[in-house]
This record gives sequence, C-alpha cells and structure tokens, in this order.
Amino acid sequence: MSQMASDMNVVEATGFSLDALRMARRPLPAPGQGEILVRVRAASLNYRDLAVLSGTYLPDLKLPYIPVSDCAGEVVELGKGVSRFAVGDRVIPCYIQGWRDGDLTQEQRTSRTLGAPLDGVLQDYIVVPAEDAVPTPAALSDEEAATLPIAALTAWNCLQSGGVAAGKSVLVQGTGGVALFALQFAKALGATVVALTSSAEKTDLLTRLGADHVINYRDVPEWADAVRQATGGKGVDIIVETTGTSMPQSLGACAFGGFIGVIGFVGGYETTLNIRQLIGPKIRMEGIVVGSRAMMEAMIAVINTHDIHPVIADRFSLNQIADAFAALKGGSKPGKIVIGMG
Repeated sequence: MSQMASDMNVVEATGFSLDALRMARRPLPAPGQGEILVRVRAASLNYRDLAVLSGTYLPDLKLPYIPVSDCAGEVVELGKGVSRFAVGDRVIPCYIQGWRDGDLTQEQRTSRTLGAPLDGVLQDYIVVPAEDAVPTPAALSDEEAATLPIAALTAWNCLQSGGVAAGKSVLVQGTGGVALFALQFAKALGATVVALTSSAEKTDLLTRLGADHVINYRDVPEWADAVRQATGGKGVDIIVETTGTSMPQSLGACAFGGFIGVIGFVGGYETTLNIRQLIGPKIRMEGIVVGSRAMMEAMIAVINTHDIHPVIADRFSLNQIADAFAALKGGSKPGKIVIGMG
C-alpha cells in the first residue's frame, strides 16, 4: 500500500440530475478490523440507481453522494482478522451490507445499502466487511460479475420465493437485467418460461436464451389471455413483476395458487387492482428485496454449474457515466449496462 496514492478518483452527484455528476478526489480508504480494501474493476447500473439520482427514491439523501450499488473487483489489502479472502482474490461486494442469511431487518433495508445511503461503488477503491462480499465466479469477467448483486440476485430470490422447479412455469417481463436473469435461471432449473417483449429483435434474443413462448405486448397489450393460452389455459405459476403497473394483467395471467414477486416499478409507483383477482385464485404476492449473502452464494453455485453468462447491453468508461445513465434511462438495448473502472 505504500506505493499507492493517498487519494483516489470518485464520481459524486452534487444534485439529483445527470448534469450533477462530476469527477472528484477523495482520500484512499483503509480497511479496519474484519474489512477488505477492494480495487473496483467494473460496475453496473440498475434502475434503482437512476431513481436515486432523479431524487424520487430517496429525496432526503445527503449530498453529495457516490452513486451506484453494484461492482466487482480485486482485494488489494486485508484488515486485521480477515481470513475469508486473500490479497489478489476477485470479489463482489453484497448490495445489502450485513444481510448474510435469514430474514432481512428494517435497519439493513433502510441503512445498509450500497449506492445510497451508503456510498456507492463509482470510486477506485471501496472498503467493505469481508463477510459482506462473495468470491467472483471464475468463468465470469469483472464486467459480467458486476451485474450480479442486484439484478441477478433479485431474479434468483423471486424464483426461489415462488418455488421454482422442473415442471413449473414462469413469466418474465421485457429484456431488462432482472427479466433476463430470471429467464436464464428458470431454464437452468427446468421451468417453462413465457416472456413478454416489444420487438422481433428482442424476441430472437429471448428465444436464444431459452424462452418457450414469447408474446409481443405491443401487439397484445391485454396479454393475460395470451399467457393463459401459452400454458394450456392454466396460467403461469410464478410471475416476475418488474413493471408494477402491469399488475392487473399479471393477476389475470397467474395460475391458481400461483406467486407474483413484485420486484420493480419501471412503469410507475401506482396501479389499480381488482381484489377478486387476488383472492379468488388464491394468489400469493410478495415484495422482493434483492437477497442475502447466502442466497447469492447459492445463486453463484448455479451460475457455475450451468455456465450462465449475463447479457450485457452496453459498456462505458467512468468518464462516460452520464452517457451510461442516459442509456439506462433510454432502455433500448436488452441486458445490463456496465462501467469499466480499470
């Protein structure tokens, strides 16, 4: 460490807009007891990052803050008492720091998330507890690994909460990171997948990834009946609800006793529900909040076994961060947007 500079590059948001992003210098952090210093090699963007930056998600967040939750990198220094990792190990910090197994606490949910209120990962180095990081899958690049903490783990948790298994059916919405991970995991675990999309080009991608049925929601905006037809009239067992405002259609597409995991709000925060659609078919609905370290380790085991690789939509450098956020907001390309950090 004596050969390293005493400060480092960070990206700060001085306000709630893309125009408020700026490069800055901050002191290089040092790992304390039980902590590791990680050289950040790649980061990836999530819709949450955009919501925070817009000021709608955490409007009382103290400024300036360092944005973005997800990264992968290399351990460059160990704090006292660390035996979980060695210098040189490739690691992925967990999005919710401190949630290692069991139930999520309100304090962890509100106070222990990277990318706000904790500082995010758009910095050359980051310190995290060794117990709040996992080994990077050997077959994945740092850019690929950086997509796992929120999008992949949310998809994994949603499927597990819904009881995914061979013979089950799953509905995914669109071609964002969570939807594509849910498709890949569901197929790896033997489920049938119905996918919604808006174009022929994206239909081809979903088919290549293993989707059994693809429905164009622009052609069929009331798609619940089409989903039922694709599943022989039964409806799907598990719905990965990423849109939020599509809930009425999801309820209509869900099988008796099925599960809807509500994980996103890209379509908006509010929608109107017919409560009979929920009660009559005995549908179970749950808000999904990413996942614990133990869940992430189980997910990575499946990634390793089935050689699953994330779909990357586009790559940017750190000095193109505003362009990367603009690309995320545009949402035209399937998959994840990643930031190369050197």
